[in-house]
Amino acid sequence: MKKVYAGQIRDRDIVQESFLVREKITAMARNGKPYLTIKLMDRTGEIEGRVWDRVEELSGAFDKDDFVQVQGKASLYLGKMQLVVQDLKKLEDSQVDLGDYMPVATRSKADMLSELGAWIESLTTPCLKTLMERFLADESFMHGYASAPAAKAIHHVYLGGLLDHSLAVARLVDDICRHYPSVNRDLLLTGALLHDIGKVAELCYERSFGYTDAGKLLGHIAIGFQMLDSKLAQVEDFPPETALLLKHLLLSHHGQYEYGSPKRPKTLEATILNYLDDLDSKINGIQAHIDKEPDSDESWTGYHRIYDRYFYKTGSVAPLLLDEGGCPATAAPECGVPATDTATAETRRQPAERRRRGFNCAIGDQLRGKNLDLFNLNERDDH
Repeated sequence: MKKVYAGQIRDRDIVQESFLVREKITAMARNGKPYLTIKLMDRTGEIEGRVWDRVEELSGAFDKDDFVQVQGKASLYLGKMQLVVQDLKKLEDSQVDLGDYMPVATRSKADMLSELGAWIESLTTPCLKTLMERFLADESFMHGYASAPAAKAIHHVYLGGLLDHSLAVARLVDDICRHYPSVNRDLLLTGALLHDIGKVAELCYERSFGYTDAGKLLGHIAIGFQMLDSKLAQVEDFPPETALLLKHLLLSHHGQYEYGSPKRPKTLEATILNYLDDLDSKINGIQAHIDKEPDSDESWTGYHRIYDRYFYKTGSVAPLLLDEGGCPATAAPECGVPATDTATAETRRQPAERRRRGFNCAIGDQLRGKNLDLFNLNERDDH
């Protein structure tokens, strides 16, 4: 029988499939009866399961990070797919293929490592090239660097995500340096490839994604700084100023103290790295959120908790047709405003530029009133 993945489950489907348990939480319903919430995961994503009956019996049959065979019925609840579980049993590791349960990068590991090698080869500063070759020769480090996700929940949340993200930032660095020749390309490129190296030890990714003890106690910036310092000691006569600037890139790449950054960016290269790192993580995170509902007919995604908003799916509805004055060519029926309304007619007679100024001022007032920071919505411990 062909395996059905979480991303393929639709409303009212009868499901008999195996998953990896990412979370397991017992709670109490309003009627005083216990129920069980489980996050079921495979390589295509997650689906939430709810156990309403035989809670104690089924809860005792498995733990978090176990593989389970689940029987239940899918239903759409508040815009999200949910599985009402009737039965489940634990599976042994020998009964499953690990590749079915962990999301992986769309690019092959070999392809990404080849690109990494090309970036290192492009370095023209001998000490930085030697440093990167030391990392490349460290088999233990490279295993983690090519396997780890870039985060637990926000962006590049898949095996190989750390390397995928680092390479994406490296490509952005290369593009930026073509526009701004004064930027130290080799320093910034090395920082792009190394800025998140601490995540190989901060995150655990053998079963589900989470934090190690070192990750919780130290965080990836401190761990990465230690790793960099250790490798710098292996490069003979490494220039002290270059080492200082490279360390600053790692320590400041989160940009602000409130986002866990020990230092704020105080060089041009550090400022660029902060923005490019943030840019790539946001693009990946938003795109992944949109891709969760590929077959939905809705124009908007579900609510994104971290970004505190819904996202519009580009191209999901017909474009709005405007008349010569920049107004809607036909009144939208759902607005409930008659086409002959006096206020509407007056608005149409206003010059387009005046209307634009009024619109921009209104939007500006709303944003100031809400005190939104549109550019720093990182989750403090997961970016």
